[in-house]
Amino acid sequence: MISRTMQQQVNSSSIIRAMFEEGKRLSALYGADNVYDFSLGNPNVEPPAEVKQAIMDILNEENSTTVHGYMNNSGFEDVRGAIAASLNQRFATGFAADNILMTVGAAGGLNVIFKTLLNPEDEVLTFAPFFGEYRNYVQNYQGQLIVVSPNTKDFQPNLEELKEKISPRTKAVLINSPNNPTGVVYSAETIAALVDILRAKQEEYGTVIYLIGDEPYRELAYDQVEVPYLTKYYENTIVGYSYSKSLSLPGERIGYLVIPREAADYENLIAAANIANRILGFVNAPSLFQRVIAKCLDAQVNLDSYNRNRELLYNALVSYGYQCIKPEGAFYLFIKTPLENDLEFCTLAKSKNILIVPGTSFACPGYARIAYCVAYETIERALPGFEALINEVSWASA
Repeated sequence: MISRTMQQQVNSSSIIRAMFEEGKRLSALYGADNVYDFSLGNPNVEPPAEVKQAIMDILNEENSTTVHGYMNNSGFEDVRGAIAASLNQRFATGFAADNILMTVGAAGGLNVIFKTLLNPEDEVLTFAPFFGEYRNYVQNYQGQLIVVSPNTKDFQPNLEELKEKISPRTKAVLINSPNNPTGVVYSAETIAALVDILRAKQEEYGTVIYLIGDEPYRELAYDQVEVPYLTKYYENTIVGYSYSKSLSLPGERIGYLVIPREAADYENLIAAANIANRILGFVNAPSLFQRVIAKCLDAQVNLDSYNRNRELLYNALVSYGYQCIKPEGAFYLFIKTPLENDLEFCTLAKSKNILIVPGTSFACPGYARIAYCVAYETIERALPGFEALINEVSWASA
């Protein structure tokens, strides 16, 4: 028999992944061109040309033991140094190689830092809507995820409720900007106000509260919007990053943690994170792709392609009568469902071969996420179905 914990995980398995599997089933029935799968944030934009060239150069030029062998659990020192230098140039920070820990994507990084920080019953606060796996990552280490309810006016964090929910057991606040599922970028004013609250609560309780930034979508920001770099605002910040979206490499599982020297208990933090990386079974981040990203730090995916999709989908859905905030980043549109029951609406969407994810999966019922990291033509073909869907719902409720 499997463990009780894993039985719960099986019973509450990810709706996003279930929708992805449903897409494959419908494609087999109706043909892939007649199924419009907006369920999974799987980039359709090709990696930059520099990535392929870097792979070829590394495999052709470097000694195999320096490409495929073990290294320090933090990752190759020269790679970490190159990342630190790149961050310093971009954000006027002062990082060194020792502040960077290479991780198995952003998800691996979050698990490493939660393993490092959490005692049983410690609390991690996050803002709805949020990526549903956060709950599992915190529970992996017997922590408690405390959810701050959504601010559906503009989807900036609900800071008044944050004040109420921070407690002496709060170990960290986890934020994700640009946000999955809304595409909203948390403003500099929001971040400044948030860290004022954290400092006040640290003083009130005599504790340390870390701010953890989950930033796989940092490079996917539109209209020259600024994505604030968190370590510039708050000393007790840890940033998790992934190249899954910025270089279209989700399956390669490569990212890093930034642990600034200013963070409380820095020496123990970095030492413990190294050990967590090892004992969780990651051992180290994939060696080849550590080498690859070090050669591609200035490379970028074709953001124009995502922006073209964003404009088409947003403008069309709004013209049909859907309500949503125009996303500033990532590649998601978060619509208010015309039916109060978002699960029911997403089921109806499947009758049009449209697969979208109910907001309930992100602790925000009454909404649905549309991942527009698909071919432009897929959106074009799906639009009549979206229009018919809202019209049918409107007629039924009239």
